Parts: sequence; C-alpha cells; structure tokens
Amino acid sequence: MDYRNNILETIGNTPMVKLNKVVADFPCLVLGKIETFNPGHSTKDRMALKMVEDAEKQGRIKPGGTFIECTSGNTGMGIALAAAVKGYKCIFTTSDKQSKEKMDMLRAVGAEVIVCPTNVEPDDPRSYYSVAEKLSKEIPNSAWLNQYDNLSNREAHYESTGPEIWQQTDGKITHFVVGVGTGGTISGVAKYLKEQNPKVQIWGIDTYGSVFKKYHETGIFDKKEIYPYITEGIGEDILPKNVDFSLIDLFEKVTDKDAALAARRLAREEGLLLGYSAGSALAGLQQLKDHLKPEDVVVILFHDHGSRYVGKLYNDDWMRERGFLDSELKVRDLIQAKRDKKFISVLAEDSVKQVLNLMKELDISQLPVLKGKEIAGSVTESHILEFILSNPLHNGEKQVSEIMGTPFPKVAMDLPVRDLNKYISKNIPAVIVEDRSGDLTVLTQYDIIQAL
Repeated sequence: MDYRNNILETIGNTPMVKLNKVVADFPCLVLGKIETFNPGHSTKDRMALKMVEDAEKQGRIKPGGTFIECTSGNTGMGIALAAAVKGYKCIFTTSDKQSKEKMDMLRAVGAEVIVCPTNVEPDDPRSYYSVAEKLSKEIPNSAWLNQYDNLSNREAHYESTGPEIWQQTDGKITHFVVGVGTGGTISGVAKYLKEQNPKVQIWGIDTYGSVFKKYHETGIFDKKEIYPYITEGIGEDILPKNVDFSLIDLFEKVTDKDAALAARRLAREEGLLLGYSAGSALAGLQQLKDHLKPEDVVVILFHDHGSRYVGKLYNDDWMRERGFLDSELKVRDLIQAKRDKKFISVLAEDSVKQVLNLMKELDISQLPVLKGKEIAGSVTESHILEFILSNPLHNGEKQVSEIMGTPFPKVAMDLPVRDLNKYISKNIPAVIVEDRSGDLTVLTQYDIIQAL
C-alpha cells in the first residue's frame, strides 16, 4: 500500500510546469515551481515544519504548548498543520490588510487569530510583530517562531526547495525569480543554487512601499520608502535576518495593479490559480525580460494558491474599486472570458462538404475563410443552407470561395464592448480580434452573450 503516515510527509517535491501564453514573447524557457501542491497550499509549509521541529529539538516548547507567530496567513497555515498533527495550540497575529479567506482558513484548522493594524511602525505595541512577542512572554509553555529572524526559515529552503529546483532543471537553471517577504525562500534557494553554480542569477521581486530594493542598491534603510501597499506576502518595512542580500543579484519593484493583473492572466491563460505574490513575480520577470537570452532557463517560484484571494484580486468589483480594471468592459475582457481561444479557419479552396463537416464536428456556426495567410471572406451556416436549398442535387464539391461572404470585421482589443453593435449584426455574426503578438481570435455573438 502507498500512503503517508500523516499530512506533513506530503510537504515538498512540488512540480515544475512550463509557462506558455503569459511568456509567449520571451526569448527563453520559463518554468514555474508550483508550491501550491504543498498540503497548506503554499511554500511556507516547508519552513513552518522546519521551525516547529527545530523548536522541539532546542527544547523551546514542551508537549501541549502554544506556538505563536505573526503571519500574513501562509506561514500560519503551515504551523497550524504541524501543530494539529503534533498536538500543539496556535495563536497567530496578522494585519488587517490580509484577506478574510486567509483568516477564516487559519481558524478552520484550529488557530486563534488576532487582527492588528497595518499602518503602524513595527515597534508600535499594536503591530502584529509586537503583539506576537508580547503574547510569547505572557503565555506559559509558548514559543514565538518569528519567521523573519528565525534562520530555520531559510535553512528549510536550502535543504529542500533549492535541491528540488536544481534536480528538476538538470542543473541548467540560469535565473531564479521570486517575491521577497521574510527572505527565507530566496536566500535558502540562492545559497544552494550558487553553491552548485555561482553564475545562477537570483532576482528578487519587491513592491512599492517596501525597503528592500533601495537598501540592496545603496545600503540605506530609507523610511521614506515605507508606505501602505495592497500586495500581500512580499515587501517589508523591516530588514529580516533571513534576507541575505549578498546572494541576491537584483531587486525589481512591481505595482499593486500590475501584480493583480498578472495573477489574473496566470489563471485565465495558464490555468494556474495563484496568489498575489505570484502575480508580482510574473510582472517583475516581464519587466526584466530584455535581460534574458535564448539559452536561459528561468525558474519562477509561485508561493501560494489563489483561493486565498477570491474576494480580492479575483473579484471584478474589488479590482474596479481600486482602479485596477477599467470600469468599462473592453473586448479584451470578453476574450479573457472565452474558454477556447484557438483560431479555427478554412481555406478558400476547401469544398462546401469539408466545411460543413468541420462545422458539425466542432459545433461552429461561422468560420473565417483564408487565401494563403490572408483572410478573404467568411462562411456561415446561412451561406451553406442557402447553397443547399438552391442546389438540392449538389455533391458538396463546390469550393467554399464561391459561396462565402465578406470577411468578418477586425476590431481592437481595447474597443469598448458597447461599440460592438457597430460591427455585429444579423448578417455579421462575428468579429476577429488581433492581440499584440498577432494572434487572432474569433469573437461570436454567442461568446458575447455567454461572457455578459
């Protein structure tokens, strides 16, 4: 029989997946390390278990005790899983900008959650750092794990995540890209990879409102860099001991909006429902793509699962309230909602019979007609029906070019949906949309009705 003794034994060995559409304009191979396959749906499971087990070995906690941690949610989930299996209690402090889903999930696995204000200094007694430290001093047989300064954090990634990435890329990795929060993931992975090949580039993704980028470039901790931001899980207003700046080659900052939009692209174009920091990592890599060469192998680590953000970045109303989505629907929104974006066409020399069979096979009512690579016309069920009724003894071998209508109109991706009525009518059942890379998509009346 093939089974694990408990859920903690399933942590690690997460898959590597090739990215396709979202990096279609990149010159090289880009792979995603999908950490959502951990049981707590984030990479934090690795370091949470390591911190718990090291606390046990060091005698910092006794059976039945209480683990205390300040967390944006994911580390708390990992600790809670370990505590449930090992028989400990948990108290987590978190900031009020974190998603309700994260807090509800922590409570679901038996943790007590204390919500603290975001917009206070780290040493303010109300901050989630200070509250966690205070509780650890007041509660007997408790241990504050302090993921920011607890070096078991980065050691976990040195021992597991780094070796996995090296093995999965057969040692061919040239760039590692990841959002930076506590610094454990980037520093642990970087240490391992650079020991194998010092030329591997380590790119950290930061957010506006965080101190990392400027500190890395100047050595100055500039409090003017600190201001509230929406992105969860990356960026800091402190310098955690887990961040080893000497191992990081560069930092790139990403806006809240660009991160959210990139995360939504991963979901809709790659089938990867991921968290806010995944969007930050992808957007940061897109900003840096001109530094890449055809022979490069890039690994981008995706921290956590999108289920923690369904009320935020995957909610259109939430996005529009913050100006992240245009209040007016555009054609691109309909294209994103379209399940099958493959451009299907027929050739002018194809027979009516061939076209009819294709329509029946794919359940399509209209098709563009090509002459070579150019769009020469269009054919619909109405065209074929009219031909059949006019030629009841036909054998279907007539070329479709002899019965086709005019080409479907081409429209821009940023065309407001309300303006589609200028193109689509009873006689024109579809339009053709061309994206920035030149790829074509047919948008039909049915697609519009389904999307709206």
